[in-house]
Amino acid sequence: MQRTLIIFCLFFLSIVSFAEAASEVNTETVTINIESQHAEVVSGVESALAVRFKLKKDWHFYASATSAPGGMNIKVIPESVDGIVFGEVVFPKSHKYFDKSSNATLDVYSDEFTIYVPFVAGEDVSGDISIGVTIGGAICSDIQCRVPNFGKLMTVVKVGGSVVMGAGKFVMPKSVAVSGGGPGYSMWFAFGLALLAGLTLNIMPCVWPVLPLIVMRIVEQSKDSKAKAISMGLAFCFGIVLFFACLAGANIILQLVYGTALQWGDQFRNPAFVAGMALLLIVLAFFMFGMFTISVPSSIASKQGSGKGYAGSVGMGFLAAVLSTPCSFGLLAAAFAWAQAQPLVLGTLAILAIGVGMAIPYAILTSMPGLLKRLPRGGTWMELFKEGIGFVLLLIAVKLIGALPGDLRISVLYFSVILGFCIWMWGGWVSFGTKMSRKVIVRGVAVGLAVFAGMSLLGGPKEKLIDWQDYDSGLISSSLAAKRSVLIKFTAAWCLSCQVAERKVYSRSDVADLIKRKGVLAIKADTTTRDMPATDALKNLYNEPGVPVSMLFVPGASGSVRWHGMNFGDELKEHLEGLEDKQ
Repeated sequence: MQRTLIIFCLFFLSIVSFAEAASEVNTETVTINIESQHAEVVSGVESALAVRFKLKKDWHFYASATSAPGGMNIKVIPESVDGIVFGEVVFPKSHKYFDKSSNATLDVYSDEFTIYVPFVAGEDVSGDISIGVTIGGAICSDIQCRVPNFGKLMTVVKVGGSVVMGAGKFVMPKSVAVSGGGPGYSMWFAFGLALLAGLTLNIMPCVWPVLPLIVMRIVEQSKDSKAKAISMGLAFCFGIVLFFACLAGANIILQLVYGTALQWGDQFRNPAFVAGMALLLIVLAFFMFGMFTISVPSSIASKQGSGKGYAGSVGMGFLAAVLSTPCSFGLLAAAFAWAQAQPLVLGTLAILAIGVGMAIPYAILTSMPGLLKRLPRGGTWMELFKEGIGFVLLLIAVKLIGALPGDLRISVLYFSVILGFCIWMWGGWVSFGTKMSRKVIVRGVAVGLAVFAGMSLLGGPKEKLIDWQDYDSGLISSSLAAKRSVLIKFTAAWCLSCQVAERKVYSRSDVADLIKRKGVLAIKADTTTRDMPATDALKNLYNEPGVPVSMLFVPGASGSVRWHGMNFGDELKEHLEGLEDKQ
């Protein structure tokens, strides 16, 4: 085991250290080159290296070690060379930038800037001396951060004893506005932070649904031999660490292949991930309410020593780690940010340390069976506690759904109701004594309904077929005066019939093509609230009692054609076909 770990670490050290040395680095986001102040320097006389950066628009480096998230500030580190003494790195003046992810104003560098590395050659140094500089830190935009492997920037300085150095190619400034420096805390403090972050995950509300299962599993393990209890507990701990090992592996791939950092919280920028986590929390809330149970089949549970229990322990540990993600942004973001700014091996070990921190309490419990006897006995309090946690999970799920884009948010809400109904069917329409045939039919219908609803409601964003314009009475009047037909769709966010009409009529490609070909102005008249202009027009101008209603105005025609139902696509198509082509 130790030999395997050593080989693993050496393998990644070899990957990290393999980088081509060059005088210039070009990446997708930044160009960096190095230049010596003097072509030839005199021993004992100060000279400097200039490291010049040119970033693409909307990208920046963090400048300050004290304000940059997790020590992700820019770092310029000269490589130690015998006979060369380096002075303190000189950074230029930074500027302020409002970082949306941390909701804070930070010091950054952007566009073009230069960092200077002063040095002095010793008396016993002469000839051509190769000097290397390593660049560290994250390059960030408004939506992502990358930690490229810049390799090593190299330049050659000729050291002579009697040359006249002259003014040099540039003048190094003497003052420093903001020092990039190193991280604001030590490596050991950062590893301690990672372990603390992992420990904290065990008290996050998102993990609570599996805690009763975990405790019951550990209690059951204590009835077996001590060796069996310890091995099962370690399997659970392995499942936790496995989740963070997957994150570390993804981070390695992203950095080596794409030069992109895996930041904690990036997954929440993916609407599909957020929706999935919200739905998972809803399912677990129903579990806490007792709508269904999770049990191991007796045929498996009775096979002591078969090894199948280990897979369940690993899976439950992995699930516990996954469930921690919605509630653990603060500490984990700081630990992850620090890890991204470090060499790959060190960052990988820091990410794994988070998993170790989360697993430590369970390793202690399973290795000290005497502690298990002090765990509280089950009873009414535990059932009430479980049901209370269910409401907490629903609150977290609502918060996640609220962060989704508008159309997807509504679809997820509808699907949540249908999913809850399907869970009720699964657990409430059958019981332990129900015939197997009835169980299969009821639960098959529940699964089929959930799958059908998911495909219908969550099938991904649909292409915007019609270019709807917001309601504007002046725009409508001017269009009709210019002999252009106008289609007005009165709708509201709370109107279910309006949503049905949208899918059955305005999602038809033939209708959308006719609207475009006939040059019809499509107006979306939103009447969600009382103070909206379209609400007043619907009642006082068009004398309609409510939504949904669609109106087609044709220049020269008296009045308008109106539809109040939800399935008038063929009638609308017929009227559109009678209009003159504009394209």
